[in-house]
Amino acid sequence: MDITILHIAIPTITHELTPSPSQTLWILDAYGFLLAGLLIVMGNIGDRIGRRRLLLIGAAVFGMASTLAAFAPTSEVLIAARALMGIGGATLMPSTLSLIRNMFTDPAERTRAIGIWTASLSGGIALGPIIGGLLLEAFWWGSVFLINVPVIVLLLVLAPRLVPEYRSPTSARLDVLSVLLSFAAIIPVVWAIKTAAEELALTPAAVVGLVVGVLAGTVFLIRQRRLQSPLVDVRLFANPRFSGAVLGAGLAMFSLVGVMLYSAQYLQLVAGLSPLLAALAMLPIMVAVGGMSVLASVLVPRFGYPLVFGAGAAVAAGGMLVLSRVPVDDGLIVAIVSSAFIGAGIAPMMTLATDVVVGSAPPNRSGAASALSETAAELGAALGIAVLGSIGTALYRSRVLDGVPDDLPPDATEVISSSLGAAISVAEQLPTEAATHLANLARHAFVDGLGAATVTGGLVLVATAIVCPILLHRGRASAQSTHPTADTEN
Repeated sequence: MDITILHIAIPTITHELTPSPSQTLWILDAYGFLLAGLLIVMGNIGDRIGRRRLLLIGAAVFGMASTLAAFAPTSEVLIAARALMGIGGATLMPSTLSLIRNMFTDPAERTRAIGIWTASLSGGIALGPIIGGLLLEAFWWGSVFLINVPVIVLLLVLAPRLVPEYRSPTSARLDVLSVLLSFAAIIPVVWAIKTAAEELALTPAAVVGLVVGVLAGTVFLIRQRRLQSPLVDVRLFANPRFSGAVLGAGLAMFSLVGVMLYSAQYLQLVAGLSPLLAALAMLPIMVAVGGMSVLASVLVPRFGYPLVFGAGAAVAAGGMLVLSRVPVDDGLIVAIVSSAFIGAGIAPMMTLATDVVVGSAPPNRSGAASALSETAAELGAALGIAVLGSIGTALYRSRVLDGVPDDLPPDATEVISSSLGAAISVAEQLPTEAATHLANLARHAFVDGLGAATVTGGLVLVATAIVCPILLHRGRASAQSTHPTADTEN
């Protein structure tokens, strides 16, 4: 719920706190990067101390961080609060998925359970923008974070009564060096991407960040192969089916989250809808995601994992390419319909990828295995915001700087080139003719950036539709040759 609330609220936050382009991206994905960096760690901790206990601890941290975010006086404080929310949020998905893995041992039941789990996520996503739109109509922007608190309180009250506890009967000490290496592999790469987008060039500092991240990632993988109880069981990736599922989950979220960011801004700042109307306009996307998440478990026994997964990726890619052609004027229907197709295609990809990953590990390692799936998804989401957001920002800045009037003060030019929301705020202070010109320039520049970002996301999904089904099919064939009695579809 929190992710889509923030997408609806980001234009208002931009207007109130006036963050820089880099700060705006960090407000959006500080949560995702901490989440991605800690998911594997939290999955391992949950296996050791108990999945329900970790769920409750993380929920409490998430609630306190949400309160801090609600009353953040500056962009820097809001970014720090979002990072704390990421630390708390990193406990939630691995805990719930590993508990499902242990409650439902029958593969067919587990597929249905994970479909319902995915649909519940979609329900939160659907509820988020509607509640966010209502709150922004009546209250200040901080209310979109404060709404998390009663949800967390409800979880803290009900979970001990309804959710069974589970922990691994055998546990080893957590390898701290592996934890540090996992951070060193993720953060520098993401920072390098952001820096390159902000500077519109691959600077020496960005190159250093990329090199450091790649080296740390290489050392991390080598260390995991040598540990008796690794943070990531890299042997699982020897199964093409597992690798295809993890890759598919990451690429699906890479495309989906980046597009949702642009859709929310397009509806409000280009189409001119209020936050509430923009939220309602996004509802078909969420309904498509929820419906297809549940329907995936029905389609798999009939058509098999590879075909359903590949068809979903192809449908989402088509929606992406249509969205890339959305016009500045009268593009509302195109934006809504194309986004709904994107959501409908990605939903079965996420459900099936999660099911494959969770079902690949023994029960005593289910927390760590489910964390791998969610790490891929969250890292994909964070990189989607960083990469697609950076592509859109870079093209927006380039178009605006090419067309901005020469007599505009340098400070105003810098503000206008930072984001569409900032440009609209500046335009509101200008005479009518100048305001119209500036607003049109900024909106066209934004749509150009949207087009470039969505074409990139669409091409990623086309590649996913080809590669991942092949890996899923090879993994299934390998499993059948090893276990001839295996279910031919599962």
